[in-house]
Amino acid sequence: MKRLDKLTTMNLSAWVQLAKIQAKQGQVIDRIPQLAKANPALFAVHICCESGKTISFGDTACIFPLMSVIKIFSLLYLLEHLGAERVFGWVGVQPSDAPFNSLEQLITDRGYPRNPMINSGAITLAGKLPGKDASDRTFLFCQWLNQLAGCQLSLDEAMLASVRLTRSKANEAIANYLAETGHLENQETALDNYEKICSISGRVEDLALLGKLLACENSCISLQNRCIVNAVMSNCGLYEASAQYAVKIGLPMKSGIGGGLVAIVPGEGAIACYSPGLDNIGNPVGAIAFVEALAQELHLSIFG
Repeated sequence: MKRLDKLTTMNLSAWVQLAKIQAKQGQVIDRIPQLAKANPALFAVHICCESGKTISFGDTACIFPLMSVIKIFSLLYLLEHLGAERVFGWVGVQPSDAPFNSLEQLITDRGYPRNPMINSGAITLAGKLPGKDASDRTFLFCQWLNQLAGCQLSLDEAMLASVRLTRSKANEAIANYLAETGHLENQETALDNYEKICSISGRVEDLALLGKLLACENSCISLQNRCIVNAVMSNCGLYEASAQYAVKIGLPMKSGIGGGLVAIVPGEGAIACYSPGLDNIGNPVGAIAFVEALAQELHLSIFG
């Protein structure tokens, strides 16, 4: 029996309590009014195993925006539709030691985004999504994910309105510089696409189902593209803390400021958490504490 299959709700209970204690150190983001409403005490986990077994615990009915977690799936989408050669002509795969919304990093790199997990790379790729306009692109992308993963994602219009109301000046500056250096054709379209896909929302179960696409062999996604996305997640998924957690946890992971986190256990399944309190880098404190405890107890590191 595989390691994730051995889990029970009773096993999870102790780790969830530990995660909730750790989560008190985090802060709910206040820049986006709709996100600021989240209750910092909430915690949910859903695990999807390759065998078909699932296990859930906590506030699993909560709906939250994927925010930056969507970046791994927009990367996967473009790799599947356009191929790695084109995609990596637009963005790199190098880790960054600067914050995810750093303009200085982009200037140092002369407008070529260092990787798809930071905002410069994600905005660039958002501008490349196929479709006739931002709404069509978001619909096609969301439909593709739902059909492949069997999840029920949808665009949260209230969240999108809140994001637009307080549009990030850092993201505007990044888009401007990308356009100035010839890395972005239409900065307003790219920003619009980016804000829309970040406002795609679902439950923790939906996120785990998405993660399973990257964890387990399937006929819909190429092995090469799964490997690429997992490698980029390992190096870049938790921003400048990625290397630290590669050592401590050893799983490909991606976080979002909405409180979502997905961790991939290749060949076994996916672990998804929701915990809205963030650390000063932008990673969900409780979710990372939970995955760290689970990974160490079950020896899940891919480097073991």
